[in-house]
Amino acid sequence: MSPSPSVTDIQVENVNFPPTVKPPGSTKTLFLGGAGERGLEIQGKFIKFTTIGVYLEDNAVECLAVKWKGKNAAELTESVEFFRDIVTGAFEKFVRVTMILPLTGQQYSEKVAENCVAIWKSLGIYTDAEEKAIEKFIEVFKDENFPPGSSILFTLSAQGSLTIGFSKDSSVPEAGTAVIENKLLANSVLESIIGKNGVSPVAKQSLASRLSALFNGCGEKAADNGKAE
Repeated sequence: MSPSPSVTDIQVENVNFPPTVKPPGSTKTLFLGGAGERGLEIQGKFIKFTTIGVYLEDNAVECLAVKWKGKNAAELTESVEFFRDIVTGAFEKFVRVTMILPLTGQQYSEKVAENCVAIWKSLGIYTDAEEKAIEKFIEVFKDENFPPGSSILFTLSAQGSLTIGFSKDSSVPEAGTAVIENKLLANSVLESIIGKNGVSPVAKQSLASRLSALFNGCGEKAADNGKAE
């Protein structure tokens, strides 16, 4: 078992992401890989909607370092393949999405579903199994509402299941609300955040910075470099 990497918490806006967390439906404690906000420029002003924290199982550092040790934060930030390796890596991941502005479950799930389906269709990998997984995903969110400060929680097992949970604040419940057994959907949820066209460039930079330092044996440096201002 890998020792837990030495990392600090990250403050994004007024939302705190602690250095470690035990995700819903998991027996493991994961470390904070990186965090940042998601926003859009509207009429010349950058509006922040959500904050996002990405947590990884301890052995992620070992797994990823084989290929990526020696690369600096800037090189990793620019590498599509690096983030793809995080998404597809054989280790557990956890994502906490905490609201800055209010959002309905329908708004959130339909946007994620739309993005996933578009990508799958373009790659020719949209099958009946994916269609059913998307239907279940939308159903889980249908009656949910997310006021500022509330959170959506995703646990991605190494085997490919997606556990979805909800929290009215920044706390993390022990159990999830639903589990969807579809590896493609699980990976796509994370890829939509940190992939090639990921919605949070800040979270990507944070991940690259902290992991780069951890790969190179500078745990303390990782704690400082990954902070989202």
